[in-house]
Amino acid sequence: MLSGKTAVITGASTGIGACIAKKYASLGAQIAIIYIGSPEIAENVKNEITEKYGVRAEIYYCDVSDFDRCRETVKKITEDFGGFDILVNNAGITRDSLLVTMEETDFDSVINVNLKGCFNMIKVCGRNFLKRKYGKIINIASVSAMKGLAGQANYASSKAGIIALTKVTARELGSRNICCNAIAPGFIMTDMTKDLGKEDEYLSQIPLNRLGNPEDVAKVAAFLADEASDYVTGEVIRVDGGYAM
Repeated sequence: MLSGKTAVITGASTGIGACIAKKYASLGAQIAIIYIGSPEIAENVKNEITEKYGVRAEIYYCDVSDFDRCRETVKKITEDFGGFDILVNNAGITRDSLLVTMEETDFDSVINVNLKGCFNMIKVCGRNFLKRKYGKIINIASVSAMKGLAGQANYASSKAGIIALTKVTARELGSRNICCNAIAPGFIMTDMTKDLGKEDEYLSQIPLNRLGNPEDVAKVAAFLADEASDYVTGEVIRVDGGYAM
């Protein structure tokens, strides 16, 4: 389904990002794994992809909040792969706290990674997509942007910004055959969410009566990367079991 395509995925060494990387690889795509943190973990994802699916994968360390580092990383990816077809902006962090007690640095860091990092990557990847007159940009937002969850003034704001950025990007690049969509996951069981301790609270509000897993998000990401979604742009697809409807 994605044979012959190359995907650039941020935050791709763990959680949802790693699951999307493996899903794309299983469909034939080459993968540029952008990570921050443990190189060993990123290398393990790369090795699993190459050994299990027989496609090329490379790892690239990059703090997406750093514009110059994003530009350098994308330049290296372009040199290595000769260009790319798909960008998944998945990298994100949380620094939860009630609004009145939230540190300014925690607000700024979440905005810089989640929202500015998304902007940085779209901007530095734009020339590649414009040159090819083709592209699929998939931004990972959150139902927190729609629900305004307590303790997440920074996170919800960053994800709401991503939704707005998605729609602007879709309008600006649509005439060049470039689609931009967002996925808004609900409560997905990853390392980022496992320590929240609110599983029962969320479960009672989910019509499908189960928590999500990264594969649920990866399946939708696969659809948005495929030609099946060629006439879909500017959309926000919730993957939340009905939690935010």
